[in-house]
Amino acid sequence: MEHYLIIARSVTFAQRMQRALSRTGIRCQIFRAPRELTDLGCAYVVRIAVSDLSPALMTLRRESLNPVQIFLYQRGLYQEVKA
Repeated sequence: MEHYLIIARSVTFAQRMQRALSRTGIRCQIFRAPRELTDLGCAYVVRIAVSDLSPALMTLRRESLNPVQIFLYQRGLYQEVKA
C-alpha cells in the first residue's frame, strides 16, 4: 500500500497539521517517525493517501505548517519527495 509520510518536528506540530488537514476533509494519521527517516529525535509523521498530496501541501502552506521532509512509502521502501 502506498502513502505519503510528512515529517513534522514534534508531536504538537504533527497535531496542528492533522487538524488543518481534517478541516479540509483530508484523512490522516499521526505516529512516531521511523528512525531511518530523520535524525530529529522527537519527529512524528502525518500519513496521508497518495491522492491527497497536492491538496495537503496547499493546506499546510496556507496554514504556515511547512513539513520538514516528505517520503513516499511503497512496498517497504521510503523515497524522499521534493516538495
